[in-house]
Amino acid sequence: METLIYIVQEEETSERLDKLVSTKFSDFSRNQIKKMMDEDLVFVNKKLEKASYKVKWGDVISVMVKDPEVAEIIPEDIPLDIYYEDEDVIVINKPSGMVVHPANGHYTGTLVNAVLAHSDDLSGINGVCRPGVVHRIDKDTSGLIIMAKNDQAHNSLAEQFKEKTTVREYFALCHGCINHLKGTVDAPIGRDPNERKKMAVVAGGRHAVTHFEVLEHLGEFTYVKCKLETGRTHQIRVHMSYIGFPLVGDDRYGPKKVIGDQGQFLHAAKLGFVHPKTNEYLEFTSPLPEYFEKFLNNLRKKYK
Repeated sequence: METLIYIVQEEETSERLDKLVSTKFSDFSRNQIKKMMDEDLVFVNKKLEKASYKVKWGDVISVMVKDPEVAEIIPEDIPLDIYYEDEDVIVINKPSGMVVHPANGHYTGTLVNAVLAHSDDLSGINGVCRPGVVHRIDKDTSGLIIMAKNDQAHNSLAEQFKEKTTVREYFALCHGCINHLKGTVDAPIGRDPNERKKMAVVAGGRHAVTHFEVLEHLGEFTYVKCKLETGRTHQIRVHMSYIGFPLVGDDRYGPKKVIGDQGQFLHAAKLGFVHPKTNEYLEFTSPLPEYFEKFLNNLRKKYK
């Protein structure tokens, strides 16, 4: 279940709750909003309020969105780039353009559909739509992801992610020239109050920390390595945009004129974790996808 957040603006003071929710969460019909409210899925400042409640400036509206009702996920014979597999876990190098699990608008062609054709042994903790899914990377982010084959493995891995003991390193290409070699962005991330499909640095958001290191300056671009301390939705994309260096190819947080059609230049290059059964530390690295490497090489020829 996903939680959508909206913070009431001053000019919206005294509007009815149901009317404001219908306006700000326009992906849903009025009937859907009414049903959500009838099912106690809409909160104001973490409390249930009537549809007629008159909102106040600064109220935090939370809308709980149920996962799509899917009776069955169909296994699909989609090639997988498997880096490691045993009876407990599977580590996969996901291509850019592939969604991790079925959701609204993406019921087929996902990583989960592909893995189910390869193995029907996946943990069931996250329900029918997200079997085996311990963590996610964005659709247009390439790189390493781990899935759990049983509930014991899932719980162990989830605890490692929660306790920030996993190792996750990404390579990213940013717009602009970062004039220092290392940095840390420590800024809370939550739903953008003005555009619900985006995340943003917002007061009251969830704690988020991204460390980055400059690898190369390439003219008007900077190639960086990012290390995640937390794992918020779109974290690297939001944080780098927040400090003025949005990712190249990012049509959501970057410039209006987007470079390329493959999405953001972001690759999950390293993944390290303790095996849930053997307690052995395992670490995997994957090379940049061809389009990413080619673009970098073209920049190197131009600027070096």
